[in-house]
Amino acid sequence: WNQAIEQSRTVYVGNLSFFTTEEQLHELFSRTGDVARIVMGLDRVQRTPCGFCFVEYHSRPDTVDCVQYVNGAKLDERVIRVDWDAGFEEGRQFGRGKSGGQVRDEWRPDYDPARGGWGRATLQNIEDEQRQPGSVAMD
Repeated sequence: WNQAIEQSRTVYVGNLSFFTTEEQLHELFSRTGDVARIVMGLDRVQRTPCGFCFVEYHSRPDTVDCVQYVNGAKLDERVIRVDWDAGFEEGRQFGRGKSGGQVRDEWRPDYDPARGGWGRATLQNIEDEQRQPGSVAMD
């Protein structure tokens, strides 16, 4: 795995808005080099963006620049995370959470409109509370 990282031309990008487009990503990531491809992370069930992607460059030096200069940048009012990746393989573009999205969104306790609203567990708790006898439904 370490050797794959040391030779990789691919980065993982996290904390994206669900509404960030491939075009926006290409515009940002092409500032550090020639982008070979962008693979959007998709909800396994709905096939909609779920807040991450992989960016592959044509050259290793461009990838090094990307990790150094783009990590922590703001995109769609969100601070994005750029990490080394050992290389994209088919199937990795799908979220691994129980509901099809990212695992971290399953347990997120806050409301984040750019990532689909409430975290799945929090939303389930809210819905359960509203179904209890004597509770007041909220719209």
